[in-house]
Amino acid sequence: MELRQITSALVNPVVFIGRVSSVLPQFFSRGVRKREFFYYLDLCGTKSLLTALLICYLTGLILGIQSAIQLQKVGTEIFIVDLVGFSILKEFGPLMVAFIAIGRAGSAFAAEIGTMKVNEEIHALSTLGITPEAYLVLPKLLAMVIAMPILTVFGDIAGVLGGFTVGICGLDIPAAAYWERTFNVLPISTFLVGLSKSFVFAVLITLAGCYCGSCTTEDAQGVGRGATNAVVTSIFLVVISDTVVTLLYSFIGY
Repeated sequence: MELRQITSALVNPVVFIGRVSSVLPQFFSRGVRKREFFYYLDLCGTKSLLTALLICYLTGLILGIQSAIQLQKVGTEIFIVDLVGFSILKEFGPLMVAFIAIGRAGSAFAAEIGTMKVNEEIHALSTLGITPEAYLVLPKLLAMVIAMPILTVFGDIAGVLGGFTVGICGLDIPAAAYWERTFNVLPISTFLVGLSKSFVFAVLITLAGCYCGSCTTEDAQGVGRGATNAVVTSIFLVVISDTVVTLLYSFIGY
């Protein structure tokens, strides 16, 4: 029985990804349902914007404070620009936005699909000849892939502003000098590295949320467990993928 469970845990996600991949051509031929797409775009983007800005700003603020304590010891306060800028743009900006998306959207995807499964709505879609993956997953996936990079851009700006606040208020660095060094030491490739990570995170969060929702048992407790599993699985996948992508970029010199 344990061997069967382990096999199912390994095979079922692959089967689910295969089903989603098989309906992707429908996006190019038929598009997605506009009402649902804009609903999820609002959920993943607009309603998450203020939270993303606040969390990323505070992350930049914390990085700035911790950096200032160490840099003041050796008289290199200006390097706070480099430390905060590279950390936010390459790692913490995309990562913080991903965690916000997991809590707000990933769990919601799992709960929604799990509730539909409890109410046998997914079986009804199959009976009507509608592919559940095309009807339920594609609008969520497209909305997340569009929303997360945009949120990451705003999150990067907020994080850099957090470091800027520490630089001018705590280290007495002139604002003009701070921004001049920011644009000099942070190449566009640094920004693009973090932005590319956000696309990967968006796909993983959506697939994890939808898969965990589709695997819920048909009761109220099952829906709760599905949402919890979606959050835990998404965090695990995001951290693993972040590690892999960071290693890949380090090998090619970014």
